[in-house]
Amino acid sequence: MTAKKNLDPSSSPRAMLGAELRVARERAGLSQAELGEPLFVSGSFIGQLEAGTRRMHLDFARQIDDILHTDGFFTRNCGAAAKSKYPDHFAAAAEAEGLAKAIREFAPLTIPGLLQTEPYARTVCRAYQPTAPEQEIDELVTNRLDRSALLNDPTSPLFWAVFGEAVLRCEVGGPAVMAEALSHITALVRARRVIIQVIPFHMGAHAAMGGSLQLLSFEDAPTLAYVQGNGTGQLFDDPGTVSRHFLTYDLLTAGALPPAQSLALIESVAEGYEREAAA
Repeated sequence: MTAKKNLDPSSSPRAMLGAELRVARERAGLSQAELGEPLFVSGSFIGQLEAGTRRMHLDFARQIDDILHTDGFFTRNCGAAAKSKYPDHFAAAAEAEGLAKAIREFAPLTIPGLLQTEPYARTVCRAYQPTAPEQEIDELVTNRLDRSALLNDPTSPLFWAVFGEAVLRCEVGGPAVMAEALSHITALVRARRVIIQVIPFHMGAHAAMGGSLQLLSFEDAPTLAYVQGNGTGQLFDDPGTVSRHFLTYDLLTAGALPPAQSLALIESVAEGYEREAAA
C-alpha cells in the first residue's frame, strides 16, 4: 500500500482531488486495495491517485462517486484536475515528473526536455510543427522550459540521463545553438546537479534501440515508466513492466561511457561547435 503523504490541496486540482479521495476512502473504511477491486485496478493505482502521481479519468470518477457515496463530487471536479498545458500523450508523465524524487532518462536523438535551452527547444518544436503559428510554438517552448525549474533545487530530484551519441552530433539549430545547449549541460554536470552518460556510436546495438525511456521514482508511490514515440507515449505502472524497463536502463548505463569520460566527450563536441560558430 502507498504510504501517506501530506498533500497541499491548494497546490493543484489534482492534489485536491487526491486529498479528498483519501479522506472519502478512509471515511468509508476501505483500504486502497479494497477500493481498487471493483474498479479493476491495483491498490497501488489508488495510492497514485491519492498522491497525485496519476490522473483521475472521468469513468473512474463516476465509479468512485458510486462506491464512496460522494454525491458526484469526483465527477464534478474531475475535469479541472484533468486539464493540462501539455499534449495529451505526455500530460500524465509531465505532471508525475514534477512529483518525482528521481528521474532516469534515456534520450536516443534529442536532448531531454529538462535540459534544453530556449533556442534548442524552439528549433525542435518548430521541426515537429513546421506550419504552426508562432504563438503556438512560443507556448510549447515556454511550457518545456518551465519544466526545467525542477532542477533549480540543488538536491532533488536526482536526474540521471543516458544519451545516444547522436544527441551530440545532430546539429539542431546549427553550431551556435548546439554549442550553447551542450555547454548548458556540462555546466549542470560540473555543478553536480545532474549525472550524464553517453553511449558512443561504436558501442553498436544496445538495449533501447526502440526509442526513449523515462523512469520516475517517488517517495510514497510505485515507480512509473514512460515510453515515448513521435506524438505518442504510454505510462506504465505494472511492476513487471517497470522492472523490465529498469533492467533496460541498467544495461544502458553499463554500456555507456562513465560520467567523467562522457563529460569530456560532451565538452569536446561543444568546443568543436564553438569553433565552427566563430569561423
